[in-house]
Amino acid sequence: MAVNDPERARSDPELACVALAAFDQVVAATPGFRARGGQRDMAQRIATALQDVTLGEQAEPQSAVAVIQAGTGVGKSAAYLSTTVAMALARKTRVVVSTATVALQEQLMTKDLPALAAVLGTPFVFALAKGRGRYVCKLKLERLVGSDGEALDMFEGDEDVVAAPQAKPAKGVVWQDPLERRMQLYDTLASGLATGKWDGDRDSLPEQPEPSDWGTVAAERHTCTARHCPRFGACSYYQARMQLAQAQVIVANHDLVLASLGMKALPELDNCLVVFDEGHHLPAVALDQFSSAMDLSGLRWLDKLPRILMEVADKMGFVLVQDVTTLAQQLKTALLEASRLAMELLRGVASTYDTVYRFKDGVVPDAMLEPFKLIQGHAGALSDALEALGAELKLRAKEDPSQALLCSTQYAKLGPLAPKINSVVATSAMWLATDEPPMAKWLKSDTSSGLVSLSAHACPIVPGDLLRRHLWQQVRGAVVTSASLTTCGSFDYFLSETGLADLPQVSTLAVDSPFDYQQQGQLIVAETNADPKQVDQYTAEMVAALLADLREVPHGALVLFTSRVQMQAAVSALDAALLEVVLVQGQLARSRLLGIHQARVESGHVSVIFGLQSFGEGLDLPGTLCETVFITKLPFSPPSDPVEEARAEWLKHSGRDPFSELVVPATGIKLLQWTGRAIRSETDQARVICYDKRLLNMAYGRRMLQGLPPYAVSRRPRV
Repeated sequence: MAVNDPERARSDPELACVALAAFDQVVAATPGFRARGGQRDMAQRIATALQDVTLGEQAEPQSAVAVIQAGTGVGKSAAYLSTTVAMALARKTRVVVSTATVALQEQLMTKDLPALAAVLGTPFVFALAKGRGRYVCKLKLERLVGSDGEALDMFEGDEDVVAAPQAKPAKGVVWQDPLERRMQLYDTLASGLATGKWDGDRDSLPEQPEPSDWGTVAAERHTCTARHCPRFGACSYYQARMQLAQAQVIVANHDLVLASLGMKALPELDNCLVVFDEGHHLPAVALDQFSSAMDLSGLRWLDKLPRILMEVADKMGFVLVQDVTTLAQQLKTALLEASRLAMELLRGVASTYDTVYRFKDGVVPDAMLEPFKLIQGHAGALSDALEALGAELKLRAKEDPSQALLCSTQYAKLGPLAPKINSVVATSAMWLATDEPPMAKWLKSDTSSGLVSLSAHACPIVPGDLLRRHLWQQVRGAVVTSASLTTCGSFDYFLSETGLADLPQVSTLAVDSPFDYQQQGQLIVAETNADPKQVDQYTAEMVAALLADLREVPHGALVLFTSRVQMQAAVSALDAALLEVVLVQGQLARSRLLGIHQARVESGHVSVIFGLQSFGEGLDLPGTLCETVFITKLPFSPPSDPVEEARAEWLKHSGRDPFSELVVPATGIKLLQWTGRAIRSETDQARVICYDKRLLNMAYGRRMLQGLPPYAVSRRPRV
């Protein structure tokens, strides 16, 4: 129960004292701890900001969001965990810690939270929250095991995707029939559950199953009757939910937090404290959560839909109000017409079937909008029929427990249809919308499956609007932190992108790293004759300079590329000696590649990692594992992303400069992350070598430079 006394909650310095005392307790118990003023400043800010928030139902609620950039080495997880957990325990509420990566979740669950629990005076329980789809549905599994595949159709809404012809298996690899593989998997899963060797969590399996195989038995909201299911008492997902209900600290991820808004899968955000670590990912996650897409080529599910609806309705003696057969036929006709018009349009503008076509200003031609109006109407009516039938099944399971098994099984038949109908309803509505700012709307066709697939997409273009409307209106007390929230020396871009700009409850703090970058590091800008915009000439010159520098690497190094094409050009230029020391992202699993790199360096050999964007963030290679970071080009995003294109277009029409307002700050954040791979501890000595002369020669490059740690900067003239 949260504190609901407004006078106490509005100003309770005692809470701040409790939080800071917990922080002091943690640092005092940390072996070999080095005092870090920035870490103390961070803890102080969190404690004072959150002492004033009011939780639960309040006539005039008070909120606080502390936005804190904490440089590498500050120890931000210890600062925010000790303060927020202590404060939550004192207020008898809970903390949700949301991350963007699995690696940080694992660190929190296996290292940081156990360490806090060992020293904090008040005991607490912590748990990891996962999406429902990470758990098995025991009811589905039971229906499939021993069925020889006959029951597969019951739980699958569509098998439209026809794979490309399979290549012959490699020598020594035994080909296995997909159905046989699935049934063996399901038998193994059922055996593991029966013997207690498996808990129903996909992540605890020794080997991860194929996504399509797992999807058939995964727990899903649309196929679940929850407490009315006869297997509810033994449900892996709801058992995990019960553990969450007992936990005072819940570790989740940004996707799950945003997807769960209003769903009661996590604590209500107005009645707990929230920490968003790796907070710079929030805008991208918001756009992904609120985007929509529908398939215009795989439509066989519409042939199954009326049959399944009528079979379930007949089984339950329920009368469908809608003529679902006619509606499904009409919807398929409208989708086929939309597909025909889309293919005609794409053939007129592209020479390949692998293409993306965005509608300028979000304006779709009237001729194409006509079938979308029909799609919206027919899909909406079918969605209503599906929802009414599903509601009836849940009601009967609740009122007559003897029918629970029958109702749950029938409900599971409907489940796979719901996401398909929902995507059609949502996407068509967004295509018909005339909002301001306009939606990004585009068509995509590709041949990766061996056939031409066609889809329609839509997405809002301003993430800050989404987060302000859907997230920050609910949150009462929050910490948003990361090592890269400022760009070009300012929080402005991040606050705008996250919808926090100009909100009175928001405070910001930038905490410097304890590292002495002037003494520990160098940033060298190696100039080239070619301008980076001259792609071929620049790449050739950069690769030549890079290879010369790689020959001087004494231990470990990291090379970060802006594109796979650029990385492949460097790989192709490697001679036999360098090929022996270079490890390339994608050629091995990430963990395996990093393990080999560490083993090589620790045994006295040279090792160099070639990586792309994902290796520029969250990679921890201290000491000799990474003495040089090579940046092959300023990490501008490719200009082909339809949402970014649409947003730039809208800003131009509004008289604003998208390059200065969006592109430069976003690139500055990436550059901060990339250079952050160099120095990881107080004893590291490392260099950053950037081959892009624009960092010093262009005004926008110097803007980015202002947001980087204070390295000793030098210029290496062109040869």
